[in-house]
Amino acid sequence: MRNMNPDLRVIRTKESIRQALVELMNEKGFKAITVKDITTKANINRGTFYAHYQDKFDLMTKCEEEIMLDLSRLTKESYSSVISALETDSETLMPFTFTISLFEYLNINSGFMKAVLGPNGDLSFQTRLKEFMWETLYGNNPNAFLKEEDFIVPAPYLASYMGSAIIGVFQQWLESGTKESPLEMARILTTISVNGPFFAAGLKK
Repeated sequence: MRNMNPDLRVIRTKESIRQALVELMNEKGFKAITVKDITTKANINRGTFYAHYQDKFDLMTKCEEEIMLDLSRLTKESYSSVISALETDSETLMPFTFTISLFEYLNINSGFMKAVLGPNGDLSFQTRLKEFMWETLYGNNPNAFLKEEDFIVPAPYLASYMGSAIIGVFQQWLESGTKESPLEMARILTTISVNGPFFAAGLKK
């Protein structure tokens, strides 16, 4: 153990702190957690914790910022594939590569994502996630997939509906134990998003 690379030791320490945070959030919610709870659960001393994080809020912020950075990277990598999928007038609706990648990412990080999006999680993060998805997919920015000038309903309502709906699908999948594969979930979300909930419910042929 003594010969472990210092960088690797830091990575392992941070992982155990984050794992402790996830378990405690599921057990009693973020508000009730103390730094002492985290250090006890992670089996480290307080000095080790404070070498990396100022307090539990700093820990949570850094975890969430990493998630947002990963999602931004994922979006940039997938941009061209989404554009080509939207421009293809195909009878058979295929899930976007981006959506599959998104569910694969959620699956890999399911512990943290379930905790942070769950009932004991962080509502401000859910809001940031909705805003991020709006800006990426539909927002008024030069790289958005859909342009605001084309909307036939006011943008804030569309943003709120889409954001809540997508987060709701994420939450349901994570809460129910990610039983469906990322590909199947991408198909489900694409069907609802592109064709609408009435079509998905079988009401609109």
